[in-house]
Amino acid sequence: MPPPVCKIWPAAAAMKRLAVVAVSILLLLLSLSFLFLRPTSPPLLNSRQAFEPDGRLRVYVADLPRELNYGLLDRYWSLTAADSRIPASSDPDHPAPRNHPPYPENPLIKQYSAEYWLLASLRAAGTAAVRVVADWRDADVVFVPFFATLSAEMELGWGAKGAFRKRDGNEDYARQREAVDRVTAQPAWRRSGGRDHIFVLTDPVAMWHVRTEIAPAILLVVDFGGWYKLDSKTASRNSSHMIQHTQVSLLKDVIVPYTHLLPTLPLSDNKDRPTLLYFKGAKHRHRGGLVREKIWDLLGNEPDIVMEEGFPNATGREQSIKGMRTSEFCLHPAGDTPTSCRIFDAIASLCIPVIVSDEVELPFEGMVDYTEFSIFVSVSNAMRPKWLTNYLRNISKQQKDEFRRNLARVQPIFEYDTSDGAVNYIWKKIHQKLPMIQEAVIREKRKPDGTSIPLRCHCT
Repeated sequence: MPPPVCKIWPAAAAMKRLAVVAVSILLLLLSLSFLFLRPTSPPLLNSRQAFEPDGRLRVYVADLPRELNYGLLDRYWSLTAADSRIPASSDPDHPAPRNHPPYPENPLIKQYSAEYWLLASLRAAGTAAVRVVADWRDADVVFVPFFATLSAEMELGWGAKGAFRKRDGNEDYARQREAVDRVTAQPAWRRSGGRDHIFVLTDPVAMWHVRTEIAPAILLVVDFGGWYKLDSKTASRNSSHMIQHTQVSLLKDVIVPYTHLLPTLPLSDNKDRPTLLYFKGAKHRHRGGLVREKIWDLLGNEPDIVMEEGFPNATGREQSIKGMRTSEFCLHPAGDTPTSCRIFDAIASLCIPVIVSDEVELPFEGMVDYTEFSIFVSVSNAMRPKWLTNYLRNISKQQKDEFRRNLARVQPIFEYDTSDGAVNYIWKKIHQKLPMIQEAVIREKRKPDGTSIPLRCHCT
């Protein structure tokens, strides 16, 4: 009798059907995985950073003559007269000391020294955050090596009185004009309309006469205060109404720290602080700084609050050091601009900043959390009698100690002469804005000739 092979075939057929179903399911899963893993559309921009092995920002330094940067320093140190804005005995740079520092110690100028340190980092062939390239076509951004602040301050301190806002006889204007004309004539500027170019404008009056021309560029500023103006149409109805110039925007520009003028206090050297609140500065200011005078009148008679007129220059430096190092809190009401060097002097002194401003912009936000070491107070609350003093007195010692530990932790971030300090953070902040800058450049390229672009669109 033949073997019962017919009883085996149904099982084999079932196995075959299962194998077919399994393969079909596997193919379906694979197709679904490709569907979900691949992008639904190509990215808007192909970032060159994806091809950069170390992920650093690539910077090309625009070609400008030495007379517009280090040559200005040579000229500064050759000046024989003191700065006309301060007493001759208070100018630490004139006559120039034999071994003078690389950038002026004059406090009116030193606080804006970011331009020097940024260019120095590029002359050293870059940092951990940036790499210098020899061809602008390989660059992500173009750095303009013009010491705009030093140029402006030399005109203010040594130029003809009242000439700064004029163009005739204004050497600073001549330098501004030369820098802009040289940079805008280059193919790198024409490629992007200047949107990927970097200008350091830490002084609120730097590049005063040519700001409209460089409006599309990346501007490094200490705040937006120097870019505010009074709307003449509404001035008669509301004198406090301020409109922001259309040339600046957090989308493209970077807020950089002032250079602090007081020495850094290590946490290990911190001592008792018998004063509750300290302030040193000018009582009378303009625009948003009018609040300062009112706060001064509210606090001036408090026994544990010190309000002093002056500036931490040669005559007031020791007084400022003592005031900040013996006070729990340091007051920072708006002046002519929303911020000042005073905030960074307080950080260096481990004096907890009390920032009174409704419109302040601060360096490295998103990388640094200021609420961990600063107190923010609205103008309306600061103007209420006794409100501010009661608020500060109710902050516990434990909270103040925590604030002070955090101040010590962030001190190095605001130092310009350290390897991983302010300079690297500025480059990192510019790097963060690169996708928006690249998008703006590409959007600009597709606009036909003859297109009229509203000035407000330069910052988006």
